[in-house]
Amino acid sequence: MLKGKNILLGVSSSIACYKAAYLTRALIKRGANVQVMMTQNATQFLTPLTFEQLTGRKCLVDTFDRNFEFKVEHVSAARWADACLIAPASANVLAKMAHGLADDMLTTTVLACDCPKFAAPAMNTHMYENPATQENLETLRRHGFTLIEPGEGYLACGDVGKGRLADEDQILDTLEAAIACEKDLQGKQVLVTAGPTQEALDPVRYITNHSTGKMGYALARAAMLRGAQVTLVTGKTEIPKPRFVEVRQVVSARDMYEAVMEKADRQDILILAAAVADYRPRQVAAEKIKKMEGDSVLELERTDDILATLGARRRPGQFLCGFSMETEHMLENSRKKLEKKKIDLIVANNLRQEGAGFGTDTNVVTLIARDWEEALPKLTKDETAMRILDAIQARMAP
Repeated sequence: MLKGKNILLGVSSSIACYKAAYLTRALIKRGANVQVMMTQNATQFLTPLTFEQLTGRKCLVDTFDRNFEFKVEHVSAARWADACLIAPASANVLAKMAHGLADDMLTTTVLACDCPKFAAPAMNTHMYENPATQENLETLRRHGFTLIEPGEGYLACGDVGKGRLADEDQILDTLEAAIACEKDLQGKQVLVTAGPTQEALDPVRYITNHSTGKMGYALARAAMLRGAQVTLVTGKTEIPKPRFVEVRQVVSARDMYEAVMEKADRQDILILAAAVADYRPRQVAAEKIKKMEGDSVLELERTDDILATLGARRRPGQFLCGFSMETEHMLENSRKKLEKKKIDLIVANNLRQEGAGFGTDTNVVTLIARDWEEALPKLTKDETAMRILDAIQARMAP
């Protein structure tokens, strides 16, 4: 998601400096080019050589330093950066940035940056809660900084409270949400369904399927990265919920139907990736069903058809995308579903194809519209999500 992005990472004086090394490595793994700048005091916690080994670039500390890549260092570095991230951001550096002070390489460069700027505070909880620090943070927000809230817990000084550097994933997700993608879905409302439903037999047992929610979660996150306001309606899953997305947790097919219908009229795009049960038990026992001699018959009834209901009552300009998982006659069955449900696009895959199906990190899908069809190669589910959104955007009414 950050491939080719130039990230200027500022490291200020904090015991959390060591976490900046892990953060640097994580940024590089996500494809970013990283230039590290340190305050002089930060070098007492971690040496510049650590970052030079990780990035392959000279770590900049001295305001008057020179290297082969930059001329006037602070200006050239500021022009080079797609984003400026200060992590950890000490109380001192936050105060200097808030008031435009520029007395070292880091603060001078930040002042020259016109790219998106982020700061992840890390300090003693009493320093963080001090009114002066809080005023500085508010000033930075007004000046366009995105502040990544510190965590709470046991701090290095022995205090317990707020002030711990935000988790690596939180920092990276915040950065990606801002700069990873063009915001071509800005202003759009997108609803995504994901995961399995559970249909109760009794207080102990239920009927479900093998869906993990990975494809739906990838779609929700991809739409968020492209600027949409996203609602994720999800069955029970074991994977982390995507950040910066409104999440509605449901259990049964009826729960999902009601949650979707409540939001549907306000959506520009609806993508139904959930594996919703087609049937549920006709009767749900109030107590646990006891084992008996011989066989037993379970009576089932149809659940509400979410996609068909949306297709029948859609408002003008609304785009509907469904999913079709098959084990045979994939294209034929998927085209029938496309017409029957009155939707715009269907994403079809075959459970028996290698790299597709439940629980995998990859998918192999064919995108089908009434007058168009495209078979995608095996891609990660994140890549597949982006290709699905590309197809939706290309076919939406202007």
